[in-house]
Amino acid sequence: MFREEVKTIGGLRLHVIPTKKYKTNTLVLKMKAPLCERDITMRALVPYVLQNATERHPSMKALRTYLDELYGATLQVDLAKKGENHIITIRMDVANEKFLGTTSPLLREALTLFSDMLFRPLTEQGGFSAAIVEQEKRALKQKIQSLFDDKMRYAQHRLIEEMYKGSPYALDVHGKLSDIDTIDAKRLYKHYEHMLKHDEIDLYIVGDVALTDVEHDVVERFPLEARSLRSTETTTLTKRTSVQEVIEKQHVKQGKLHLGYRTNTTYNDADYDALQVWNGIFGGFAHSKLFMNVREKASLAYYAASRIESHQGMMMVMAGIEPSNYERALEIIHAQAEAMRNGQFSDEEIIQTKAVIRNQLLETVDTARGMIEISYHNVIATRQRPLDEWLEAIEKVTYEDIVRIGEKIELDTIYFLTEKEGEKK
Repeated sequence: MFREEVKTIGGLRLHVIPTKKYKTNTLVLKMKAPLCERDITMRALVPYVLQNATERHPSMKALRTYLDELYGATLQVDLAKKGENHIITIRMDVANEKFLGTTSPLLREALTLFSDMLFRPLTEQGGFSAAIVEQEKRALKQKIQSLFDDKMRYAQHRLIEEMYKGSPYALDVHGKLSDIDTIDAKRLYKHYEHMLKHDEIDLYIVGDVALTDVEHDVVERFPLEARSLRSTETTTLTKRTSVQEVIEKQHVKQGKLHLGYRTNTTYNDADYDALQVWNGIFGGFAHSKLFMNVREKASLAYYAASRIESHQGMMMVMAGIEPSNYERALEIIHAQAEAMRNGQFSDEEIIQTKAVIRNQLLETVDTARGMIEISYHNVIATRQRPLDEWLEAIEKVTYEDIVRIGEKIELDTIYFLTEKEGEKK
């Protein structure tokens, strides 16, 4: 469990999670905006450009040298989507000066560096540094192209693309290859200024620190104007008259069978906890029906699992199979889903699944980053739900709740990536 102190400062929501567990302080800044095809490639470039240089540290080498001077502080950036939101994450871990015997105010200096990255990035002639932007454009192209080489990730992306065709959730967080060459340093900087004015921005600080210790420093360093929060609606998919089947052929030896289900339930819904348990029995863990029946008993899959997209109302089944096993694997997956709908699961399976979910949540909040991710679920969902309530709700899920949630789950799309030669489908 953890305690969180939250305060809105202008256009920034400051979250402080005081804990004496760690000898480091973790700072995480999240920028959120609705997924939008027009902007997504520029948003994907921004954090990678920002992490290169600031006015005071005008090169990657200078910035990394400064991080070394902060007792080996680390800095990373990342992209994600949660529901139909595009999330930029900038993360820094810095030693807590209380444990170093130094008078150097490391947390304050880390906040200053964060502030420099946001408000004083390296610019020239009204734009970001052109050299840095061109360098990061090349790197972004490589990231997007690498999706094609990672067939599991590719199949996951293609399933979502087909299932959510035409809706924002179909977009990849890295944007579109075709848009990269249209971006220049000035255009990107102009868009970044727009982001600073309109994105929903949350700053997390986790460590042996209280809100009152850092509030003044944050007020001084993050002069963001107050803004209206934009609500992101989840697109309602048109109900299909039959399950969509997409078969794609490439030069692959192992087939990737991915199924997309509509759960009609998101993190915001009262029966989300029942969905978690349903997914856990079905395919979420090593004891689940998919793993035991598709992989272990039938030996049809290299892996077989399911997971839910909490803010989108989607459940995805993933299985790596021999191309010739397509029909048989599909048949067994359908049989496991049907068994769940018919309530063919035992009290032991329910108890074991609840225990694994509980352990998983407790392990998550054992790390600073895990605490932030749990807290940020509430930001996305605009729902305040402490972890102890979540754990309690999982324990209260009944057999009847699980059967009832199964009635809402509908198969939408089957995507199969298979070999070019020798496939009859």
